[in-house]
Amino acid sequence: MPELPEVETTRRGIRPHIEGQTLLGAVVRQRRLRWPVPAGLDRTVAGQRLLHVSRRAKYLLLELEQGTLLIHLGMSGSLRILPPETPAGAHDHLDLLFPDCLLRLRDPRRFGAVLWTREPVADHPLLRHLGPEPLGDTFDGAWLHQAAAGRRSAVKNLIMDGRVVVGVGNIYANEALFLSGILPSRASGRIARQRYDRLAGTIRQVLSAAIEQGGTTLRDFQQEDGRPGYFAQELRVYGREGQACPNCDAPILQRRIGQRSTFYCRYCQR
Repeated sequence: MPELPEVETTRRGIRPHIEGQTLLGAVVRQRRLRWPVPAGLDRTVAGQRLLHVSRRAKYLLLELEQGTLLIHLGMSGSLRILPPETPAGAHDHLDLLFPDCLLRLRDPRRFGAVLWTREPVADHPLLRHLGPEPLGDTFDGAWLHQAAAGRRSAVKNLIMDGRVVVGVGNIYANEALFLSGILPSRASGRIARQRYDRLAGTIRQVLSAAIEQGGTTLRDFQQEDGRPGYFAQELRVYGREGQACPNCDAPILQRRIGQRSTFYCRYCQR
């Protein structure tokens, strides 16, 4: 599914085309997504100027003059900038209409969402309990060490908990733990502060590299212009069970942690 780097790549791709533009309206072909698309969305957004395109965790935030659209891409969703009269396909569920283009949501599995709020977006029920952004100033090793205090759960589960830090999906958790030399199953409360400093740094490193590469293409994700992401070519352990560790040549192992596939090197991680 699209993770933080994929969503950030999408944000950077669509923003120059639509930020500052006035919406002509919306075309909703399918309201039954993860949550129903708000009734009357066309009338709500028509005539409003799009002030800013931002992101919180995996949500794209389109700030209009009278409220904010929250867009989540779900398992297989994508947003594309297209010419105004582009015909819609079977899974093209919603268009936001601008004078020179349209922003189209395609979502074959319909696990995505398009929501509207007039309240401060930080207070929205889907956002108010989220942890810090991993690329922001408030996220560091001290924060992770404090969040881990007294916990027996695996460190991989800790960094994938959105209340601790947002956007560290399974692929990137595997890669960051490998780079930091931490065994994914190690109890989070039994890791020293210095090691959390290293882990916070590798989380930033992995996510930043993925954003620069345009995200990771494993199944469905494509960028806003339809091109795939290329960070999959840089993966060191994820999906490489039985292949040689890039550090020591031992075979990469796989196990399940928190119902998710976990890849690691038993010699390089402890």
